[in-house]
Parts: sequence; C-alpha cells; structure tokens
Amino acid sequence: MSATATLDHVSVHFGRTIALQPTTLTLEPGVVGLLGPNGAGKTTLLRTLATTLAPTTGRITVAGHDVTGTHTQRVQARRHIGFTPQEVVFPRAMTAFAFLDYIAVLKEWKDSPARHREVHRVLELVDLAERANSRVSKLSGGQRRRLAIAQALIGEPTLLILDEPTTGLDPEQRATLRNLLSHAPGTVLISTHQTEDIAALCDRVIVLSAGQVRFDGTVAALLAHAAGRVHVGPSASVGAVQTWRTGTGQIRSVGGEPAAGATTTEPTVEDAYLLLRADQPYPSGATA
Repeated sequence: MSATATLDHVSVHFGRTIALQPTTLTLEPGVVGLLGPNGAGKTTLLRTLATTLAPTTGRITVAGHDVTGTHTQRVQARRHIGFTPQEVVFPRAMTAFAFLDYIAVLKEWKDSPARHREVHRVLELVDLAERANSRVSKLSGGQRRRLAIAQALIGEPTLLILDEPTTGLDPEQRATLRNLLSHAPGTVLISTHQTEDIAALCDRVIVLSAGQVRFDGTVAALLAHAAGRVHVGPSASVGAVQTWRTGTGQIRSVGGEPAAGATTTEPTVEDAYLLLRADQPYPSGATA
C-alpha cells in the first residue's frame, strides 16, 4: 500500500521549547486517530503536516510532494490536503454557500459550474444543504463545526486532517460524521479526546506524549495493553490509575490490584490510554 504522507525525523521547536520531538511516521490510506493529553504536540503535528507550520528539522512528503522543499513543491502538496483546525474563524456575514465557494476559489476551482456543484456536494455531505443560504452568524455551534469540516472535504483530498472534528456535535451528528469519514478516500488523520470515536472509526491509533510517539498500532493492540487490568467491584483496586462509581453502584478501577469480590471487565480505548499514560511517564527533559 503506497504512503499518503511521510515524516522523516521531523521536529518543531518554539525557542527552547521542543513541541515535537524528532518523529518518523508513514501514513497510509485509512483512518488514523491521534490521542494525547493537552500540550502533547498533537496540534503541532497536524499543523506541520498541513503545511501551516514549518518544521525545525526533518522532511515531510504528501502525495509524493516535498512539503519541506521548494515553494512550488509545497503548493503542489497543498492541493492534496484538506485541513480543519481546532478553531476556525468564519466571515460571519457570508452565507454557508458563499464561504465554501470562497474556499473553493482559494483551492483553484476556476470553473464556476463545477465549483458550485462541488460546494453543493460537500454541503450535502455534512447535512447543511438546507442551510446553504443562511448566514454563518445564524448557524449554531454544531452547524459551524460541520461547515468547517465541509471546507476540508472540497476536492476529496488525499490527506484529510481534522483537529477535534466532533467538538460541538450531538451523538447523531457524530455518528453521521463517522460514516462520512469511514468512506473518505485516502488518509484521514483525526486528533480527538473522544476515545469512543477512536474505537468506532480508526484503523490505527497514534498516542503522543510530551512531543513523542508513545504508541503506534491498531486499536486492538492498544486494547491488549489493558487486557485483564480493568475491574468492577464493591470497592476500588489498590493502586488504580483511575476509579469511579458506575451507574450500577459498582466501582470501576483501571489498573491496580483488584479488591475482594471484583471481576475483570472488557477494557475500553479510554482505559487502555490511561494505562499507557501511567506506564510511560514523561521522558526526562521533555516538555508537556
């Protein structure tokens, strides 16, 4: 399977702060989830791949084009990228259609009929077709989030990069988005704190901590890290990473030594992530 994008010893420094340690990754077609605590370097990694932030060291290629090469190569790479950052600033006086039409022009869609068909297509994909003529200022937070995703979908990019795409979406809208992304061509890279989205959608998961890749594998491999280490019982496990009372009144414990009367239960992606974080503390000298 050919690579959509590669990072070869890519690092990002902000002064003396190392936001991303030297990182080597190959991204292939499929849905890839990116997990990590706040400050782990997730957004830095996404912005670097999206060409909005230049790496300090290393080389990046997208669809065979060297992002870190000449300006011409970088422009060619951008034609294959769709990017939704965590925060999107909209021209609120524009309608949803006009905003997407403007973005399509920036993406070099010069043929007006073809461009307008594409705008209508992505509006339909994110269930905003009926709000095409609504001003952005009149859209709800969830609708604006879907509009932000729509602009990234223009042109069916080879590499689709989404930073917290399900923020502000209700459960039905999140399920619809999962269906959309599961059928997207090329590579979809999603940074999220919603571990259930990882479990439901992703072929592969990457965990970042302190600017370093601490795990890179399948969801099943991540879950295996927590196998036999999550318990439910009348009291908390000794030395558990996290515990909480469930709706049944039982105590769920992640890690630790199970208390008397506790039983082992199937781990979730969240459980496995918490245990991975606990088992792999920050490396010496790294920044969070």
